[in-house]
Amino acid sequence: MRVHQPGGHLMRQRGAEVEDWSWNTTRRRLGVLWRLTKPYRFRTFLSVFSLLVATATSLAPPLLAKYALDDAINDTTGTKLVLIVSLFVAVGLANWGMTYLETYMTGWVGERILADLRAQLFGHLQSLSLGFYERNRAGVLISRMTNDVEAIDQLVTDGVTTLAQSTLLLSGTAVILIVLDPRLALATLSVIPFMIIASALFRARSARAYSSVRERLGLVTATLAEDIAGMRMVQAFVRERRATENFRTVALDYRESNMQTVVLNGLYFPFVSLLATLALAIVLGYGGHLYLRDAIALTTLFSFMLYVNNFFDPIQQLSQLYNTFLSAAAALDKIIGVLDEEPEVVDRPATQPLPHIDGHVRFEDVHFAYGLRGGELGEEVLHGIDLDVAAGTTVALVGHTGAGKSTIAKLLARFYEPTSGRITIDGHDLNDVSQASLRQQLGIVPQEGFLFAGTVAENIAFGKPDASPEEIVPAAQTVGAHDFILRLEDGYETQLGERGSRLSLGQRQLVAFARALLADPRILILDEATSSVDIGTERRIEQALRTLLAGRTAFVIAHRLSTIRDADLIVVLEHGRIVEQGTHDELLRRQGLYTSLYGDWAADAA
Repeated sequence: MRVHQPGGHLMRQRGAEVEDWSWNTTRRRLGVLWRLTKPYRFRTFLSVFSLLVATATSLAPPLLAKYALDDAINDTTGTKLVLIVSLFVAVGLANWGMTYLETYMTGWVGERILADLRAQLFGHLQSLSLGFYERNRAGVLISRMTNDVEAIDQLVTDGVTTLAQSTLLLSGTAVILIVLDPRLALATLSVIPFMIIASALFRARSARAYSSVRERLGLVTATLAEDIAGMRMVQAFVRERRATENFRTVALDYRESNMQTVVLNGLYFPFVSLLATLALAIVLGYGGHLYLRDAIALTTLFSFMLYVNNFFDPIQQLSQLYNTFLSAAAALDKIIGVLDEEPEVVDRPATQPLPHIDGHVRFEDVHFAYGLRGGELGEEVLHGIDLDVAAGTTVALVGHTGAGKSTIAKLLARFYEPTSGRITIDGHDLNDVSQASLRQQLGIVPQEGFLFAGTVAENIAFGKPDASPEEIVPAAQTVGAHDFILRLEDGYETQLGERGSRLSLGQRQLVAFARALLADPRILILDEATSSVDIGTERRIEQALRTLLAGRTAFVIAHRLSTIRDADLIVVLEHGRIVEQGTHDELLRRQGLYTSLYGDWAADAA
């Protein structure tokens, strides 16, 4: 049984196929939303109850109007008329009260389950492994959290109510029409086959159109986020015009997708109105004919015409709701797709916390290949790495770009797990210890120190949120950041912009060093951490680096001669293999690859 049309426009462009658009898939979508209502079931049922009462009271007025007219025509006393008018007012008040209650409860529950959905989605994103973020654009993920949840908001806070109320109104009106006069009811329903055909065509076309709209909107958000994040590079390479043209192309694609829905709506909804007018004309013509033959009462004909309007209004609303439903279904599928993502690195059931370590690291025949989309493994990038690093040793990883230096660092932090072989710290297999306990004793300083929006003090204390000012200030002093921080307008309480944009590259890196020092890790990874620092700044922090590295095991990925020369052990990598290892002087005497690399670095430094 198929209930939705498969696929979106971009998916077909890329050759992707949607395998399951069955009832089971639809039931799963509804199940996701139903589980979100679990904390609010009482208010949900109260909303449903008020909806049923409001719908019942909205069906009563045309029938009451018929009885009032019958009484006015046939009863000269008018006693029933007063009762019916009073009941009419009471029904109206009940409808007002129940509609208010239903609207409030639906909005109350809807906003909370959407907030819970955002929190669930964000929490799940936090649990995913680094590989997921390296395969997906940040803007697309932001679109899942914003645009797609907003599309579901329209369905949950308004669409579900409209769906239930319109369906009940349509069913109730059809029953009343048949009870009032089966002949007129049958004549009125003669337009339904045309409605079914038009709706089927609209459904087939609009399903593809609205899926395309959701995908194009995600690309707009992704492009915008990427260009804003990279604005420095855009302006540095005078790419403003090209970036504008690229964004205009993406925005035009989004506009064209929206225009497809505009054309479909422009054709379908006026046609529904035309069918409603034709149905009313049939009632007038055939009903008038029956009245002239005394086969129907005038009050019945009057009531029937009111109900005919009630009959087609829900159809209009359901047709308009279909657009909302398509957008929400496409958005929910994308959100479910993210929620279905499983972390590539998962703590095993028997995982134990990593005890306090000295920092003895061993790589034992480690092989590794990055995962591709679809779960397959790509080309192997590390081939049988064997490395024994004593506690407190500073190791410099050197080699050409793509040799595997950063991959070794990611494996040590357990952002990925080896394809085969194992990594141990003090004899503990990393696969047998929890990720959190490992990373609590491990510090990372990347190539460009990432700072969050907040104060300088909050960024330094990122790895130790409960740190006091008496701990934060000495950490900054040790790495040489204290002086420039004091020159800021509010010192350590200065608010930094997004990514620490108010600081220079060198200043951001000094704050990152202070953050690593305050966390007091047993193992430290410096991923080209001084490459964005000028020579003068690097000299100022050399002593701070020695303090930072003292007594800790450190893996340093660097191209600066000073950092490499001072390392206790230099490991030379080429094409994912260790080809040399030893001290600086030992490797120079061997006249191997390191000598060649060192010559190149020395020439660049000169």
